Amino acid sequence: MATSPSSSAQQARLAIGKRLREILRDSGITARALAQAAGWDESKCSRLINGRTLPSDADIRVWCQICGVEEEIPDLIAASRSADSMYVEWKRLQRSGMKRLQETRVSLYEQTRLFRFYCSQFMPWPLQTPGYMRAVLTAFAEFHDAPRDIDEAITARTARSRLLYEGDHRFAILLEESVLHDRIAGDDVMAGQLGQLLEGMSLPSISLGIIPSDVRRRLWTMETFSIYDDQRVFVELLSAGVTVTQPHEIGLYIKGFTELAASAVYGRKARALITAAIAGLG
Repeated sequence: MATSPSSSAQQARLAIGKRLREILRDSGITARALAQAAGWDESKCSRLINGRTLPSDADIRVWCQICGVEEEIPDLIAASRSADSMYVEWKRLQRSGMKRLQETRVSLYEQTRLFRFYCSQFMPWPLQTPGYMRAVLTAFAEFHDAPRDIDEAITARTARSRLLYEGDHRFAILLEESVLHDRIAGDDVMAGQLGQLLEGMSLPSISLGIIPSDVRRRLWTMETFSIYDDQRVFVELLSAGVTVTQPHEIGLYIKGFTELAASAVYGRKARALITAAIAGLG
């Protein structure tokens, strides 16, 4: 569904650029005069107001000070930081370590009541075993040349699974059947992970559907994505994490999730697919 940076990020950049243009127009100052006063090349003003470059905090302060609207600075900085977080390369996210990466959205998870996960590459994080986590995080760290604080990251990720048992959180999970057979880890680890899926299905907070490989699909296989209530979507690309906040885009992901769910099997049939995957190990 999302194979390139989401338009949510671009729309946010354009909105900030539009506001900078309005501030400049209302001030009566030309872009050339602002650039000269700021010590910038005039092309920088063009990039900022057209959304091609996201302004830094310092850029916003200089712009607003020159235009005489310093009261605009806090809101513009907040909006710019939000736009900056919509499309973030994994390399940048990992700078402070794998543990920190696991903690970045904890407050969002705690506030969310309905989680919807579509998993086409990995087991859903709420049901991952520590052994499976280690295999995934290690491969991820090696591929992206990230810090190797794997033990700390596993502890942080495991701590999030408490949401399965606390409060009124609900988890609707869709899993491509191929994920059951992908040998991300050794047979022992995979057996434990598949067993964890069976156990998770018995929890009242979880609805687990599996999309069979041979089913007549209503939608194609997509990038892994998760929906948090109806407020936010997170898409996992190879190079980056994309946060979607535009209502019409969120609506498309909700529609996509509903269509994918219609192709899934549940209950006894889902258990049979998991059991078959366990039987197929070594």
